[in-house]
Amino acid sequence: MKMKNLSLIKLVICAISSVIFSCENDSKNLMESKKPNILLVVADDLGWTDLGCYGSEIRTPNIDELANNSVLFTDFHVSQSCSPTRSMLLTGNDNHIAGMGNMAELLTPEQKGKPGYEGYLNDRVITLAEVLHNNGYHTYMGGKWHLGHDKGQLPFDRGFENSYSLLYGGASFWSDMSGALAFQPVAKYVHNDEFLNELPKDFYATRSYTDYLIESIRKNKDDGRPFFAYLAFTAPHDPLHVPEPWKSMYRGTYNDGYESLKIKRAKAAKHLGLFPEEASVSKMFADTEVWESLNTERKKKETKAMEVYAGMISNMDYHYGRIESFLKDIGEYENTIIVFMSDNGPNPWFSEDYPGNEGSEWFSQFDNSIDNIGDPMSHYAYGIGWAGACSGPLNLFKMSMAEGGIRSPLLIKAPGIEQSKQLDCFTYVWDIMPTILDMTDVSYPDMYMQREIEPMRGKSLLQVLTGKETLVYKEDELVCGDLGGNGLWVRQGGFKAMMNTPPYGDGKWQLYNLHNDPGETNDLSDEMPEKLKKLQNAWDNYAKDVGVVMSDK
Repeated sequence: MKMKNLSLIKLVICAISSVIFSCENDSKNLMESKKPNILLVVADDLGWTDLGCYGSEIRTPNIDELANNSVLFTDFHVSQSCSPTRSMLLTGNDNHIAGMGNMAELLTPEQKGKPGYEGYLNDRVITLAEVLHNNGYHTYMGGKWHLGHDKGQLPFDRGFENSYSLLYGGASFWSDMSGALAFQPVAKYVHNDEFLNELPKDFYATRSYTDYLIESIRKNKDDGRPFFAYLAFTAPHDPLHVPEPWKSMYRGTYNDGYESLKIKRAKAAKHLGLFPEEASVSKMFADTEVWESLNTERKKKETKAMEVYAGMISNMDYHYGRIESFLKDIGEYENTIIVFMSDNGPNPWFSEDYPGNEGSEWFSQFDNSIDNIGDPMSHYAYGIGWAGACSGPLNLFKMSMAEGGIRSPLLIKAPGIEQSKQLDCFTYVWDIMPTILDMTDVSYPDMYMQREIEPMRGKSLLQVLTGKETLVYKEDELVCGDLGGNGLWVRQGGFKAMMNTPPYGDGKWQLYNLHNDPGETNDLSDEMPEKLKKLQNAWDNYAKDVGVVMSDK
């Protein structure tokens, strides 16, 4: 009898052990099979050398630490302005295919109403949020949308289950909801599908968008589903606004002017190995006022503007650090893909340069005195000199097809990817979506909501991230872009042909070998006319393929 009881006890123990072991294995398998989260962070108008890890004097310790845990790209490219880049980022397709052939605010009479120039994401494409949401992901967005601002065009309509967004290209960072343009005097904000008539009294854009994403992730963190969080900072886009202590953090740092800063940034980029030591550095744009020619009052004002701009970047870094710390606190950091980039180069415009602003009654309400720059009801942008400096060794800035306009920082951290690694191969913004889908093992559909979807044109970066390949695009492959049918560019291997229209160019094609001249200092068009012609023809073919509509202006 005792032997029987003992045998029974052994059987029970074995059964319990088997269940526990099975549960442990099931739990382990669940953890191993859980898809990675995604945190996609986009800065707005950030220069190529505006981060410490890219050669800046601006303090960005959290993003620099991300760089230490990431792959850092030196030859990543975007469009020359906000919404074309964002459309390619979120669809893996060309901006003309996606409906953003030009920024909606800059559409010309020839372009309005034409396919590819809808001014919002059209039905030919599917967004990253839509694909991921259909594959079990939570999808959250906080920040700038700029891909349509009417019902049916909102983040909520394009796959984001929770979103808190500025719909326009720029606005006050404070709760007053002032727009950036005289013809958009009041900024448009939306929470999911509900337009907002007011913002919280304590609203500050960079902090508030970060808060929203943290709370969105926290709310659903225990349900077992992965998340895609899109943090679309408006910083450091103008108007230049930042609270203390960041407003005063860089007092006196920029007293030597923008020419001096450009030289310092270029040296730092070379020292870090991001720019060839033997390569020539681009000069300041010819129409830039020489710093020493400015009177004392102008110098003080321009210095203050750059101080506030730098403070905005350090503030952005601080809030990025908050969301990273949160992910570590909830145990999700290691299983999160993090992508950090900018949408284009630094902005060369002063606030008066925006269409309709100068001389308008609306613009006259702002106090742009030196002491008020950075505070509510100021409306100041730092202009062409600092934009050239923030490009460091690169040529020109936003709204141009030069490297300073379309080359962006890019950091990618992902589970299983080697850390603290630099890649110098050419990559393009439309590669981000296929990379994320590849990393998450999510398939891109042929159909969505009973309509055919254009195939992605971008390529996954996973093979270069893992070291299995050294190039994303072969030396003979072509990538092209344009600025509303005006500025044009073509890249093939190390060669780049571009044409900038006034005021940043003379409308003539130029040719550069970026492998040894990334500063675009030696135009090869006279030496290599056949090569230039080949690239021009390639751009013509591209224009026909995607439906570029040239502007008459």
